[in-house]
Amino acid sequence: MKTNTAATQGLFTFVSSQSSEHRLSTYQGRFVCRYAYGRAMESLVQGEKGQDFVGVHMDGNSCNFVLCDGVGQSYQGDFAARFLGNTLLDWLGTTREWSSAAFTSFMQEITASASEQLKQLTPPGEVPALLREVLEDKQRLGSQTMYICGRIELPTARKRQGRIWMAWQGDSRLRFWKNDAEISEYFHETMLTNERWSTLTGPVGGSPHVYQTRLEYGLPMRLQLYTDGLDDLDPIRQLLPDEQIQILLDAPHTGGLEDDAAFLELQW
Repeated sequence: MKTNTAATQGLFTFVSSQSSEHRLSTYQGRFVCRYAYGRAMESLVQGEKGQDFVGVHMDGNSCNFVLCDGVGQSYQGDFAARFLGNTLLDWLGTTREWSSAAFTSFMQEITASASEQLKQLTPPGEVPALLREVLEDKQRLGSQTMYICGRIELPTARKRQGRIWMAWQGDSRLRFWKNDAEISEYFHETMLTNERWSTLTGPVGGSPHVYQTRLEYGLPMRLQLYTDGLDDLDPIRQLLPDEQIQILLDAPHTGGLEDDAAFLELQW
């Protein structure tokens, strides 16, 4: 865990480690933020990195967030999730161009840097020659990840309208509540398994989905993002207490998580 020591001043940052678990935690400022990270039991036992990523940065009335789910069938999907997650957190904090075209262009531009870094991740020297050939072929096809990212700018008593902007590709969960009523139906048909981002080609399966809307002052809202390791949350609409979410992360009913799990929930 990386936590900004200036949290008490309205600054807060969390970036998950792919090498360790992070139990459900809460930060409270202008936003109430709950976040957690867990590796699949198989990865944990074998000492392997998780392929998910979650990061959030808050500064007073604004919040930038990213959630990624690396594609296990690609070459080192954990790399794509980590690279894209960190890159998008930086972009969200610096960009002034929020159009769909500009975002799609950015997602293509960063492939050169990603591919160059991926080349440095050579297969382990001790693997058999045949397996090395398979891994090198995979490497040439790139590393892939699904993702959701966004920025929230809260309305204030002085500035009565705020804004939320989000972009995504893949089937990670994106759920949105307005005044305790879930309004996630808009997103369901766009959360597609065959869509993702690749270090080789950029967006795969189509262009990124981009959503933007105004936020009204004084209207309570909740945004919840999670990867498929927490798919037990899918039918649950009510706000769960911390201990129940932690039980899903511990997954005693299956002897540990069957898939990696990243979780982020924001209320304002």
